[in-house]
Amino acid sequence: MQKKNQLTSPEIANLWAHYIRETLSICVNKYMLHTIQDPEIHSLFQIALHYSLNHIETLKVLFKKEGFPIPKGFKEEEDVNLEAPPLFTDALCLQSLYMMSTHGHNEMSLSFTTSIRQDIVDFYYQCNLDAMEIYKESKDLLISKQLYQQPPTYITPDKVEMIERYHYVTDVFGKQRPMNTIESGHTYFNLHKTLIAKAMVLGFSQVSKNKNVSALLQKSLQVKNRHIDTFSSLLTKDNLHLPKSCETEVTDSSISPFSERLMLLQTGFFFGVAVTYYNAALIASMRADISAHCEKAALNSLWIYSRIGKDMIDNQWMEQPPQADDRKRLDY
Repeated sequence: MQKKNQLTSPEIANLWAHYIRETLSICVNKYMLHTIQDPEIHSLFQIALHYSLNHIETLKVLFKKEGFPIPKGFKEEEDVNLEAPPLFTDALCLQSLYMMSTHGHNEMSLSFTTSIRQDIVDFYYQCNLDAMEIYKESKDLLISKQLYQQPPTYITPDKVEMIERYHYVTDVFGKQRPMNTIESGHTYFNLHKTLIAKAMVLGFSQVSKNKNVSALLQKSLQVKNRHIDTFSSLLTKDNLHLPKSCETEVTDSSISPFSERLMLLQTGFFFGVAVTYYNAALIASMRADISAHCEKAALNSLWIYSRIGKDMIDNQWMEQPPQADDRKRLDY
């Protein structure tokens, strides 16, 4: 018999995945707190870590309350070397926090909207507020330090216009119309995130000692470079400025601060969310060639994501998500 207020499958999935992500973030943020010199950036990371630790405590209480096994996740003693020298500059640490808070807010919003039980709804309501605060504070800090990269601006239109010809969408060959604001906005946003993710993966590849992981990280960089070339070209053709690359924000350290498992899963996360954002850009784009580029980028990202998943399973590094009962195997 089903218990009253039993967790639904989306609630279980959200809590389980949240625990994995949050423990990974704690390991990364603790390391960055040991390397960051800028007092303002250091203070913001302390706030972010405080929120993550609070979330983990709430998640543990929920798991215990439901008699649900607490996931392994990531642990400081296994997955991070706090004594490792800086792998990323303070600026890249801040950029990564800004990017991850964007992703975190999207994940928390989805968890909030798919939850039913009041305590879970209240928890994700607060998680959303926490993620929005980190996003706002990290963006404000980037702006104050002149590190924020503003998307392209357009001249304000003076009248409303309607699309009159199918060529607005289908004109692929010859002279193409300029990108509209929706298309350029998505292109710039995805390109900026790709540049930050590439720098992080570059750092991981620099310190990885596992042959298979290192090879997979190199393939990941190749895919990121192709995406950077493609979407940079789209903006350049319309004389729109590009976000700055972040490779120079990776130090020359060869000592890994993270376990191979953590670096591989974090890289997989970058590609997993890229699939979502490229598909959002595909749907929003009204120029066929841009949609095609977004579709190809999403498929490339999905391919790398699946390769990372295979390697995680081969190394027994991937926790199995909660399963539904296999009723065909139940004894009656």
